[in-house]
Amino acid sequence: MAPALPIQVPVPARNPGQRDVLGLTAPPMETVRIAVIGLGVRGKQAVARLSRIPGASIKVLSDSESDTHAACANPEVDLVYICTDWANHVPIALEAMDNGKHVAVEVPAAHTLEDIWALVDKAEQKRLHCMMLENSVYDSFERAAIRMAHAGVFGEIVHAEGAYLHRIDFGLEPWRLEFNREHRGDIYPTHGFGPVCQALGIHRSDSLLTLVSMDSAALSGKALTGEEGFANADQTTTLIKTAAGRTIVLEHNIMTPRPYSRMFQIVGTSGYIAKYPVPQTCLLDSDGQERLYEGAGLEALMAEYAPEGLPEELKAAALETDARHGGMDFLMDWRLVTALREGRPLDMDVYDLAEWCAIAPLSSLSLSHGSSPVHFPDFIRK
Repeated sequence: MAPALPIQVPVPARNPGQRDVLGLTAPPMETVRIAVIGLGVRGKQAVARLSRIPGASIKVLSDSESDTHAACANPEVDLVYICTDWANHVPIALEAMDNGKHVAVEVPAAHTLEDIWALVDKAEQKRLHCMMLENSVYDSFERAAIRMAHAGVFGEIVHAEGAYLHRIDFGLEPWRLEFNREHRGDIYPTHGFGPVCQALGIHRSDSLLTLVSMDSAALSGKALTGEEGFANADQTTTLIKTAAGRTIVLEHNIMTPRPYSRMFQIVGTSGYIAKYPVPQTCLLDSDGQERLYEGAGLEALMAEYAPEGLPEELKAAALETDARHGGMDFLMDWRLVTALREGRPLDMDVYDLAEWCAIAPLSSLSLSHGSSPVHFPDFIRK
């Protein structure tokens, strides 16, 4: 029997006159005027953080459809910061960009390939920033490990792992249960996938080629709802191959009891690093012997590669407004505002958004075809 070829996912042609937004910059602005759309838990947290960031000015708060339309059209707004329910991320982002606004949108920014392409095309057509608010890439451990990977500390990277693993309290988030009832696949991949892609230089020095997904039985979902037709499995595992010959494993499980984990592992020819369950790294010394770093030894090693953090005068504000996440959300917002003020590229572009969100529809496609390999679309259309 001939081997199965990867399922080809169509890549729509770029419209005439449209070009990529790699390294996109916009004119610097002294003050970034912001409309925050969606005032649930995440929206209120964003307001608290942005209110403490120099050069950020919140002009509009919106939690209704009519207010949202007005906010997107408001000439006093430069950036629309979207914290609504998942279903409204894309339509608001498109409307904001149609009105000439930069966009920052909570995770996951989009769930379908059609919506992902719509965001890519709109950002390219309008020459505007469209960034997903993926906070995990601003975690201090991941940031230092990414710099270590880029510096060659682990040798040539051959493998990486990421995940989103912990049991969700669906009593507090019933909408999440409904989403899992209707959708199969890794529907929340970006926390685990984002830092891995940054470590591997995806769409910079490497690119994603194919993926294959497998899932378990949907035992917990059926037990919670009493429905045989519950779509999402307890555990979904996705294996990805890159153009440089690396492999990536992603896992998603919000159903079964287990400690919180994003896994975050980088494996190279000269070393290894992992954050969960115990932060540690293993490196070859000059004699080719393995040396394990944990605890204070690991902290000292990683401190050598720690990237620039917050200015000293903002650290208290970060802890006061973002204690739950250790300040990484505050750092994300500060770097976004600072980049816009300085007119330089953002840390993440619309192609990061596209690649990280695409795991959801592509894993679903693989599963629906008996775990067949799926070709990863080139969102940059090189």
